Amino acid sequence: MKMISKKLYSLQFKTTENFNNNLLHLLSLIQKCSNDSIILAPEVCLSGFCYDRMDEACEVSKKAKDRLKNESIGKSIGLTMIEKEEDGYYNNFYMFSGGEIIHKQAKAKLFKLGQEHQYFKEGRVEDIKPFIVDGLKIGVLICFELRFINLWQRLNGCDVILVPAMWGRPRKHNYETLTNALAITLQSFVIASDSTNDDMASSSGIITPFGKDLRHDTKEIISHFADFSEVDKVRKYIDISEHE
Repeated sequence: MKMISKKLYSLQFKTTENFNNNLLHLLSLIQKCSNDSIILAPEVCLSGFCYDRMDEACEVSKKAKDRLKNESIGKSIGLTMIEKEEDGYYNNFYMFSGGEIIHKQAKAKLFKLGQEHQYFKEGRVEDIKPFIVDGLKIGVLICFELRFINLWQRLNGCDVILVPAMWGRPRKHNYETLTNALAITLQSFVIASDSTNDDMASSSGIITPFGKDLRHDTKEIISHFADFSEVDKVRKYIDISEHE
């Protein structure tokens, strides 16, 4: 049984037109979070989907990576940011921990209703896989990827699943239902982090492996002290592993 406990944080805030201010605000929220914690920020929270300012977004991403490495000493911080690579722009998720980048994956399922496919290159589904942070198995589904059940299966066995999003208000109930179902189905903690911009759903929070839903629509910082023995307990109590 895992004898690990950590503070989990879901951040939610508005992304403004001032990219540098967005970065400063993110850093101020991270500094309010305790050490030995896992922190998730909303999808592309530094810039939003700024299709007419993509190069500016890439510049603030470069600046953010250096700052977040420093902020991750004693903490683990996850978010996505816009970056330009040789073949085009990507929506890249990074996990910063212990002063280093320990995981990167590009968004593999682009939201065509939001025209993402016209501006971004798809990431590789193969990169959606668990990685380890302080003895915990972590997985990531970026926004629209949450809708694909085959991607859930790639994260089976994770202790924590992170879902950074820019999820629209008209589909608010979908975000809440799917993240709840993800936690219950995979018997994992889920950290859901969405934007509070006027057209976004908010609905950020933490869902436990037993399905307890800890959300708030207006707080910028939502936290929960997670005892990871809960993961082992629910998997032992309700055994859904496959047996030959």
